[in-house]
Amino acid sequence: MKKRTEISKILSHPPLQAEVTVMGWVRAFRSNRFIALYDGSSAKTLQIVVNFEQFDENLLKKISFHACIAVTGKLVESQGVGQTVEVLAQHIEILGESNPEAYSLQPKVQTMEFLREKAHFRMRTATFSSVFRIRHGVAYAIHKYYNDRGYYYLHSPIITGSDAEGAGEMFRVTTLNLDHVPKTSEGTVDFSLDFFEKPTNLTVSGQLQAEIGALALGKVYTFGPTFRAENSNTSRHLAEFWMIEPEVAFYDIEDNMDLAEDFVKYLINYVLEHFPDDVAFLDQRIKDAEKNMKQEERRPMGLLDTLRFVVDNAFERITYTEAIELILNSKEYKKGKFEFELAWGKDLQAEHERWLVEKCFKKPVIVRNYPKDIKAFYMRLNDDGQTVAAMDVLFPGIGEVIGGSQREERYDVLLQRMHEMGIDEHELLWYLELRKFGGCPHAGFGLGFERMVQFITGMGNIRDVIPFPRTPGNAAF
Repeated sequence: MKKRTEISKILSHPPLQAEVTVMGWVRAFRSNRFIALYDGSSAKTLQIVVNFEQFDENLLKKISFHACIAVTGKLVESQGVGQTVEVLAQHIEILGESNPEAYSLQPKVQTMEFLREKAHFRMRTATFSSVFRIRHGVAYAIHKYYNDRGYYYLHSPIITGSDAEGAGEMFRVTTLNLDHVPKTSEGTVDFSLDFFEKPTNLTVSGQLQAEIGALALGKVYTFGPTFRAENSNTSRHLAEFWMIEPEVAFYDIEDNMDLAEDFVKYLINYVLEHFPDDVAFLDQRIKDAEKNMKQEERRPMGLLDTLRFVVDNAFERITYTEAIELILNSKEYKKGKFEFELAWGKDLQAEHERWLVEKCFKKPVIVRNYPKDIKAFYMRLNDDGQTVAAMDVLFPGIGEVIGGSQREERYDVLLQRMHEMGIDEHELLWYLELRKFGGCPHAGFGLGFERMVQFITGMGNIRDVIPFPRTPGNAAF
């Protein structure tokens, strides 16, 4: 088999008049003359010009939608519109036939719901190939960002005996025979006979373990799978998703906000620079989808404008108390435009967060200093005794994308907070000891990887930015 040249390389540096071999899948075969070929390396297709008199009729009949072929021919300037170069086919080989009548994907617009049911094929569509190229780009940019700034990549455990959030919505890990579960004399499950000899779960966060790393290595980050056993079927939730969680010694809340803003701008700029064709395609996809929508149903901005909205603006920074006052005094709140009522002490809903970003400040917003009663035990208590040094980064369209805090480094204060929230200090003795022996101020945050990819690609459902979504009732593949 001849060595192939990827379509992306041909389009970026076309070797005109040279013989090239390309291999890929047929997106279209028009008039038995023009093949639109793609190979996954680019959002664009390469046009193959076929002189049907040179090829066997039976061979041409096999070149159907999504057949896999290898083509060797001369690369020339295109005589038509829609492409700059094309290949004059001299040899065609069928690598894999396709039966268009039986094939699940037809050459027409498919619904996202249908494509989720065909997850083994959906990456072949133009939309999802762009989404997953960008997903790769964001993942690479994350590692590059932290590596270039002296952070160490820490692999936090997937199986854990602690619940970082205290939410209790965790997947249990066990080797016990569920048909004959051993019980103690008190009638409870006897976990001493389980593999780890104690109750264990799939992790909901790598943060607590990252704090161990930060108080030894200075700057660390985790990037791995996390799990929530939340019975939710919304467009915002997954049972299995990936999290990026940097943790930095000697950082306070201000440093944390600076890091978060710089980080997300870097990720978006990286995609804009390295995946412009995919962003342009997804931007046009959204515009086409919204052509017949009412103005109030459309997104406030196109995809490209939304991304530039983030990278071109300095993030507004306000306190939770200021945010509450702004919302309660707004015309929209007074006229009952919000679905959820708000008062000091309640958490902001997505509609409140989006109002701050899209209507009030017209730029991304970081809200800090939340009431302690609605935040986790490990967040540093402020001097007012009522709020903690927590922060949320808010984006247009989706609201919160990052949640983080300065961590409570004072042993006595942390212990008191754990008691207040009913957290067993013995289960987290090691966490307390970090404060007892050489503790220091430190801070960090969590960025949901899929939520970031969803924002950058403009996809409406988070299930469409992960290859094989895990949701209630769905664990296929």
